Amino acid sequence: MDADWWEPLYKRAFPTLASAVAVREDGWAQRGGIDRLLTLSCGRTYTVDEKVRMHDWPDVLLERWSDEQRRVPGWIQKPLAADFIAYAFVPAGMCLLLPVVPLQRAWRQHGRRWIGLYGTRAAQNPGYVSVGVPVPRAVLMQAIVEAMFVS
Repeated sequence: MDADWWEPLYKRAFPTLASAVAVREDGWAQRGGIDRLLTLSCGRTYTVDEKVRMHDWPDVLLERWSDEQRRVPGWIQKPLAADFIAYAFVPAGMCLLLPVVPLQRAWRQHGRRWIGLYGTRAAQNPGYVSVGVPVPRAVLMQAIVEAMFVS
């Protein structure tokens, strides 16, 4: 959250960015997945949930279970208040700006198949295990585009 590279990334994505305020207080915003509030010069605001990968993996690790044993849904499955997931790859200095609504719709449409194709990855945390599905970037981006077509 405090990394100095976030604001330049947001300025490239939103050229009229007026402010990028970190949401630090625990409350509805943090629990809803909001890490940052972006305000454009026109007054439009966007909320962002920030995810960071410390290696340049060729996939996006979609968190299916935040706590597998207790079946606590991860960010790909639970309702989020954020407009975007900012999914950063630190070594490349690159960020995927993923729109939450089409992203989660793509998961609902393809999640079970992706689990079968790409498997899952477990991460041991203090007192719990989270589980994600590593979906190749190109596959995920195409699914997001297709999820924006509603008939």
